[in-house]
Amino acid sequence: MYANQKIEQMDKGTMREKQLELLKQQLHWAEEKSFFYQQSFEQAKVKADDLQELEDLRKFPFLLSPQLHQVDSLDILTLPISGILRFNHMQQIAGELTKLYTQGDIAKNTEMMARCLVATGINKTSVVAVQGDLADSRVLDVQYALENIGATVVPMGSDYRQWLRLMELVSMDTIVTTPQLIMQLVIQLQATGKNIIDYPLDRVICMNPNGIQNPMQRHIQDRTRATVYNFYAAAELGTAGVLFQCEAHAGQHIQEDFYYPEIINFNSDVPVTEPNQMGELVVTTLQAEAMPLIRYRTGQAVSMVEETCECGRTLRRVTTPFSF
Repeated sequence: MYANQKIEQMDKGTMREKQLELLKQQLHWAEEKSFFYQQSFEQAKVKADDLQELEDLRKFPFLLSPQLHQVDSLDILTLPISGILRFNHMQQIAGELTKLYTQGDIAKNTEMMARCLVATGINKTSVVAVQGDLADSRVLDVQYALENIGATVVPMGSDYRQWLRLMELVSMDTIVTTPQLIMQLVIQLQATGKNIIDYPLDRVICMNPNGIQNPMQRHIQDRTRATVYNFYAAAELGTAGVLFQCEAHAGQHIQEDFYYPEIINFNSDVPVTEPNQMGELVVTTLQAEAMPLIRYRTGQAVSMVEETCECGRTLRRVTTPFSF
């Protein structure tokens, strides 16, 4: 199933043309509207007009995670606060992080998340529980997307007593969660003499904030006996919809009309050119309005897969050394 078949099966040549057009617009928007990027581009002696083909993006400076935690979010912001619809403040190990969203940003994140969820098999007949605090913008994106799909949504919140009650009230076939929260649910059920495998749970979707790979995946599968899907949910990206696993479980698809990916050699600025060679994933937003990310170094070790997936999607995929 596809949420947006035209994009998800777009031929690679057409996608590259679309990416180039969007990338030019994104660089000009950042250069004209964001104080941070004005300074960054000036220091690197580059201008938005320097990009004439996709490979020209290599001329532009990288954005590192510490910068996002240290720089005032208002310096990155491209428009006045009156244009902001959502404010999300998060406490991370690396420090505080504020993400701001326009109405357009929220709509795009919801579109991406709908594609992710449909790729796991969710449809309007699904009953989907969502574990987590709705103060987190990434969780809100999930709820909006599920409602757009037409699935029945069960917001579970972050209180284990509410989880236990809802598990008895509703027959859920899917839980969208984090590795930590799903294991807390397993343990709390066990403490009341119950086993999660006795519930009609077929699918566990893990939003992984710390990496593309889910180190708890096998344990979650063993304890729940459900199929586990992984979405990369780094706080710096502001959404859990950038990368997603489909039912083929052959790496994670990239939302290529929203993010332009690069693979860079570790600890350098040299791009990886050899097929299937590992490197660091770097992403650039293509349609962000409030807070563009230009060449953000994710710190994630991946290789790129160009071939069409078994699921029929032509969107490129990334794999990690221990992908499931």
